Amino acid sequence: MKLLSLICAVALATPALSALAEEVVVYSARNEQLIKPLFDTYTRDTGVQIKFITGGEGPLMERLKAEGQNTPADILLTVDAGNLWQAAHEGLLRPIQSKTLQENVPPHLRDPGNEWFGLSVRARTLVYNTTKVKPADLSTYEDLADPKWKGRLCLRTSKKVYNQSLVAMMITEHGEPKAQSIVKGWVSNLATAPFPDDTKAIEAVANGQCDVTLVNTYYFGRLMEKSPNLPVAIFWPNQNQANKDAGVHVNVSGAGVTHHAKNPAGAQKLLEWLSSDKAQNLFADNNLEYPVNPKVKPDQTVAAWGSFKQNLINVKEAGSLQAQAVKLMDRVGYK
Repeated sequence: MKLLSLICAVALATPALSALAEEVVVYSARNEQLIKPLFDTYTRDTGVQIKFITGGEGPLMERLKAEGQNTPADILLTVDAGNLWQAAHEGLLRPIQSKTLQENVPPHLRDPGNEWFGLSVRARTLVYNTTKVKPADLSTYEDLADPKWKGRLCLRTSKKVYNQSLVAMMITEHGEPKAQSIVKGWVSNLATAPFPDDTKAIEAVANGQCDVTLVNTYYFGRLMEKSPNLPVAIFWPNQNQANKDAGVHVNVSGAGVTHHAKNPAGAQKLLEWLSSDKAQNLFADNNLEYPVNPKVKPDQTVAAWGSFKQNLINVKEAGSLQAQAVKLMDRVGYK
């Protein structure tokens, strides 16, 4: 009888032990404090262990290349579609077929070849000084090249991928000659040399050094949490339906299954979970980003900024035209 009980106990425990033994390894360019709560939740829900290594997107991709088929990584998680496109272009990711991901991630926010999927949305939009600029004065990204903004514009450096991706998307939308004319106008209108990050650019707008800038919205959210009385606000450009404006330029943080993944099935399940309602609330809220899953509402802080129409150009163009964008920015003296 005791032996039978022992056998039954072992049999019942076997599925749980098997689940606990499963592991998914993630190389992540996102900070630990942003992803650990997600992975801890997934482990609690499924028993699957998540081992993650954080670092810069460039070094992580170089590591994947160097490790080749010996890599332990099952997933590459990073920011900006330009980086995701580069990883796919260099053969570091594999295509996966997932009805769940195709349903949860809109077509313009994922790779057409299914090698990577956006998991959160970041909007690159306008922030202006509320004491010096009226919303009616603002309209489009292109309008910031108008001479009326001479000495009134601040920008982040062109060396950062976010602005490179924005310009790449503008090349897709307008063609290279027009995009170059727009960026040249921005440079002509600069109030000061470009800043090293979005936060510095917003602070310059707040203290009157310039009147308007271009930033990712979560930088605005973080700064306003610390200094809620700053005289700055968000403006959503390119929303005029009559003029058929394309909408606000968006980008993603996202992930793909690595080419040499040892646990591709487990990696796919984790990506599918990250696109689910439960995970999307955690994923987007932790960094004041927008959920990629349209069924999920943004955090209250983010929702308070108002709704906007997204530009529906596939974000892969942020990568495929990035080299072109960098050359364009160099030609017009955008440092």
